[in-house]
Amino acid sequence: MTESPNRNQSGPLSGHRVIELSSTIAGPVCARLMADFGANVIKIESPEGDPGRNFGAQVDGVSLYGTSMYRNKRAIVLDLKNPEGRDIALRLLDKADVLVENFRPGVLDRLGLGEEVLRKRNPGLVTVRISGYGQTGPYRDLPGYGAICEAVAGVRHLTGDPDRPPARCALPTTDYLTAVYAAFGAVMALYERTRSGLGQMIDVALYESAFSQMEEVVPSYDRTGAIPTRQGPRLMNTAPNSLYPTNDNHWVLIGANNDAIFRRLAKIMGRAEWGTDPRYATQRARGERVEEVDGLVTDWTSKRSADEVERLLIEAEVPVSRVNTIADIFEDQHYRAREMLMKIPHPKIGEVTMTGVVPKMSRTPGQIVKAGSGIGEDTRDVLVRDLGLSDLEVDRLAASGAVWCGETGVASTHTKTSKTATG
Repeated sequence: MTESPNRNQSGPLSGHRVIELSSTIAGPVCARLMADFGANVIKIESPEGDPGRNFGAQVDGVSLYGTSMYRNKRAIVLDLKNPEGRDIALRLLDKADVLVENFRPGVLDRLGLGEEVLRKRNPGLVTVRISGYGQTGPYRDLPGYGAICEAVAGVRHLTGDPDRPPARCALPTTDYLTAVYAAFGAVMALYERTRSGLGQMIDVALYESAFSQMEEVVPSYDRTGAIPTRQGPRLMNTAPNSLYPTNDNHWVLIGANNDAIFRRLAKIMGRAEWGTDPRYATQRARGERVEEVDGLVTDWTSKRSADEVERLLIEAEVPVSRVNTIADIFEDQHYRAREMLMKIPHPKIGEVTMTGVVPKMSRTPGQIVKAGSGIGEDTRDVLVRDLGLSDLEVDRLAASGAVWCGETGVASTHTKTSKTATG
């Protein structure tokens, strides 16, 4: 277990080194979750950089997505096809607690970084292997992104409006869900290691993360043969739980699922008798009349502004929210109070706002220590500080193409840190 400079030393994962050999979203977000809670995360990239750096907006050549997804990490560049670059990766993994990788199964084996090699060198290493379809099975070698795996898992079939083709969510939800499962698996393995002293492999498949959301659908199909269809904005067989229009061109989402909440809603709507009417009084009865119930609620909301609907229903303790845009969120006092919009300094673009840390912990909270580094920005620091190499050795490795020290990776003096390099 190691410490690294500028790391959140109070975090629950402080003292654990994580090597990230992953790209795009699920792997980097998994490692970012651990970095937020104090892990010393070293992100290894190719000279071309993580493709995730090309997603979204850029400011002065800086990936705004990358400033958040790669935050709290140190970014280095190694050529894993170069024997010396591969040797550096192995030396870092010898001292690591966790490896997070999302190559296709077999790729790291061909590079000399397979499970058997790593386990022999470092029996305590926890390897988190994220892939489209898992490390086994007939689909293991297929390429798979989160969106593709949503189709495989049946999630896309249920997404969108019933009279239109299956839709996609505008956000990479399956990648983020997979990242959480992967980080949870890593932490469980670290906990178990305190008893056994041994690491293990965590096999996380994107399609299985997506499929886990089908928990209600699976036993229902098994016993009834029913194939559910797209519900649009509604919750299946439940009303009222949908989007409803207002007279100022907004939409509000009202969730009056259970009977007690529905009675409160009915009272606010001036129809308290619905709370005892057998057509509407129970959740099952309303689920059989979804169109009718949603029509009644739509008739009420469409005569009022979004502000009025929210105010009335919040006072009545009925779950409700207008559909926020990101502009609305930036004006929302709750996000500020909960530190979910964090302004973080950036050495090149001055400052960037990013999502805050989740979850909140009372005694050992996570922190955002630094914005994401540029490609290879921390190569020299890691090689000198963590592996004890001299600047001359780093210069030689850079000249050979085994490593790259970024645009500003000129030789610098690390005499003091070399003497106290952590292992």
